Amino acid sequence: MSEKQMKEAFVSNLNGTTVLEITQGLCFPAFCILCRGFLIIFSQYLCSFSHTWKTRFFIDFVVLIVPMVATLTIWASFILLELLGVIIFGAGLLYQIYRRRTCYARLPFLKILEKFLNISLESECIPAISCFRVITSAFTAIAILAVDFPLFPRRFAKTELYGTGAMDFGVGGFVFGSAMVCLEVRRRKYMEGSKLRYFTNSLYSVWPLVFLGIGRLAIIKSIGYQEHLTEYGVHWNFFFTIIVVKLITPLLLIIFPLNKSWIIALSITILYQLALD
Repeated sequence: MSEKQMKEAFVSNLNGTTVLEITQGLCFPAFCILCRGFLIIFSQYLCSFSHTWKTRFFIDFVVLIVPMVATLTIWASFILLELLGVIIFGAGLLYQIYRRRTCYARLPFLKILEKFLNISLESECIPAISCFRVITSAFTAIAILAVDFPLFPRRFAKTELYGTGAMDFGVGGFVFGSAMVCLEVRRRKYMEGSKLRYFTNSLYSVWPLVFLGIGRLAIIKSIGYQEHLTEYGVHWNFFFTIIVVKLITPLLLIIFPLNKSWIIALSITILYQLALD
């Protein structure tokens, strides 16, 4: 068996892990982001240089990136303990922040919570969406780089035919994240006017993905990199999948009204699940 075949066999015939473990792993970055926010607020009480970009970068790297790398590699068997540890750490930071609040903010905790729940955000800038996309990008980058090494648990890699692996979240996460910030959602007037112009604009927007998809295909074939054929086939890749999604979406929105798009989404989901069964 050649080295290329050995590498292909290393990422083949995998059945994934439990949905519970994947859920725990996906919840972990969300609590890390909460801890990051609490840590930045708490650091403002302790030192004066907490607003510099170097400090923010260091906090982001230590609190967000390092735990994600560890969760997908050396600490993969202790996800639940890591999750509990982050929750306890965040609760401790929140308690310290609450204790150190100034006299101008000495309100009962329930009153503070009520004010927090009533906060409204501008539709053009929703931090939760940015956080989701950052987590998805970071998770995907770490997993893609680590999957070829034994340190990355095989149960987290993409499954062969059946089962659920952590890396199976990648494509769906990118599609979902792109849908939340697409022009159809952010600017509804984008769809008004000529339908042909709307589709032409959508067609023009995918050219970077075409460039990336063809470039990746050419590089993989030229260097003889190992390929997992049951994942995408001989010539297909992730970028081509995104291209198809971005082209089918405007076609469906041209045919069906935007306020009925949830029916289309639900129908596609049901048909997809039936096809899998």
